[in-house]
Amino acid sequence: MDRTSIDAPIYPRSGSQITFSVEGTPPFSLFQPDRDYANEGDATKFKFLEYHKWKFNSTWYFQIVKNLVIKPKVQFGYLGQYRDDYGISPFERFYLGGSGLGQFNFYGWEYIGLRGYPDNSIGPRPEGGNLNTQPVGGNAYHKYSLELRYPITLNQAAPIWALLFAEAGNTWLGKTDYQPFDLKRSAGVGLRVMLP
Repeated sequence: MDRTSIDAPIYPRSGSQITFSVEGTPPFSLFQPDRDYANEGDATKFKFLEYHKWKFNSTWYFQIVKNLVIKPKVQFGYLGQYRDDYGISPFERFYLGGSGLGQFNFYGWEYIGLRGYPDNSIGPRPEGGNLNTQPVGGNAYHKYSLELRYPITLNQAAPIWALLFAEAGNTWLGKTDYQPFDLKRSAGVGLRVMLP
């Protein structure tokens, strides 16, 4: 579901964009209720991938004075399983940090940018891992951001605007790890150039 009411596609000054999506696979594990997934290896268990994935994104634009605009944004995501003993899919997980552009991968990971941190550096680590260990990705994430923008030029060939930003977010693996107020934070200044 998408809804948009912004006044301009390149440099909006008012309106909002709201997106809500749900995707999922068939619940293969529910067709075999007597099977003990907790004692199976990952290769056997995840032969038929199953999950349900929920995402919400809300962005608002408020004009303060002329072209000075404030842009709050909220994002949430959740990756669930149909049976607790099946476990969370190793695919389709959320990775936070950096630009959000990510690298090429075969796992269907979803990259969410969080400025001020290296790419894909935020999130749960494997058991026994430390901060230098690659995160395993989370099944739930929150991200909040706030931008104050002012255009340098709104020339259609290459609009440029300066911005101040503050962001906070994190990702968690499992219900027991979920701590909604344990957020990684960043703030800074930036310059955005839109090239054709």
